[in-house]
Amino acid sequence: MDDCNEPLPIHAQEGLRLFNAGHYFEAHEALELAWRAEARPIRDLYRGVLQAAVVYLHMQRGNFNGAVKVGERCLRILNGLPASCRGLRVDILRADLARALDAWQAQGPEHLHEMDWSLLKPVEWKELGK
Repeated sequence: MDDCNEPLPIHAQEGLRLFNAGHYFEAHEALELAWRAEARPIRDLYRGVLQAAVVYLHMQRGNFNGAVKVGERCLRILNGLPASCRGLRVDILRADLARALDAWQAQGPEHLHEMDWSLLKPVEWKELGK
């Protein structure tokens, strides 16, 4: 992806801050603004992170099937991205999300209260040029 060396737009930065603070609904909203404003393929980066926020939100709300369905779609998006893009460690997000989904599915819908919530990791990123 040619535009991975550009800085993140302001809405994406805000979305990542919200994601890392555990405000997944608000993170989704901010990242969706970045996604909608972008016409180039880089928009999949924002879509991947916003879908990860939706997965974690579904988990917090106990929506077993929603988390699994969105998680599978999200991993397909993230798998199509480079390991690092615009300062964001996609490879780590991909691995963290996969671990959380594996644990979620292992719990099954009857035992969601036993979920290890520490598996919902923040996104590793740094602003380019800083």
